[in-house]
Amino acid sequence: MVAMTDEGSSIDATKPSIARVYDYLLGGKDNYAVDREIGDVFKRDLPGSVAIAFANRAALTRAVGEIATTTDVRQFIDLGSGLPTADNVHQVAQRHAPESRVVYVDIDPQVLVHGRALLEENDRTRVVAADVRKPEDVRTHPDTLELIDFDRPVAVMFSAILHHVNDEEDPAGIVRYWRDHVPAGSYFFVSHFRSGNNPETAEAEGVLQQTFGRGRWRTDEEIESLLDGLEILDPGIVPAPLWRPDVGDSPWHNSGERELTVWERLIAAGLARKPG
Repeated sequence: MVAMTDEGSSIDATKPSIARVYDYLLGGKDNYAVDREIGDVFKRDLPGSVAIAFANRAALTRAVGEIATTTDVRQFIDLGSGLPTADNVHQVAQRHAPESRVVYVDIDPQVLVHGRALLEENDRTRVVAADVRKPEDVRTHPDTLELIDFDRPVAVMFSAILHHVNDEEDPAGIVRYWRDHVPAGSYFFVSHFRSGNNPETAEAEGVLQQTFGRGRWRTDEEIESLLDGLEILDPGIVPAPLWRPDVGDSPWHNSGERELTVWERLIAAGLARKPG
């Protein structure tokens, strides 16, 4: 089954999509049997992978809230945004600061269809069809330029996207491009699969590579190096559940309560600021 988007690109229901598998793991409905088949591999063989998806989403939500409530930044670019789910970036940002503007960027045709349907009534959001590996195309897209003032600080969100960029595709260069094209005072959020040097890491990485031909787990040091030239804010690059957890967000608001599971340690998060 192949459906067409309004731009003529096709949604192929016979091939798994990273965005749709992630949607399935989060309990969403915008996925097909082929996506659920891959998702079930994670659920069956890597049962903690669902916790990874939720821990990542929660960290993104906290980061957006933190930026919206503690800084003057009111414009966000969400790179590789995925399918809409609860507490999307614009919902969190506009809840705290209604004037916030958000550009979502993705290349998956189904993401574009669903994203535009969700946002058609919100004049402070746009969905841009572009490849995050081509940041110039994203930055100069007419919809981006309509909403984002690059003379003012921007929050650039790399939520669970850079681990889908293989080393030869230069993920550090993607971050560096944005660092060089936004003003001082801009923020960069990154969440990333975190290498645990354990069988769970190797198996999860193998499933992604076999299915999609991409998926690169990186060490904390490698993730930090992606943010070269930026000031990494406290608490640094840490497992996502430990990144500025909300008080009362049990069991993670106090890391002394219990040890994180191996799965909870396989997604890291961090927030950085462009100094100057």
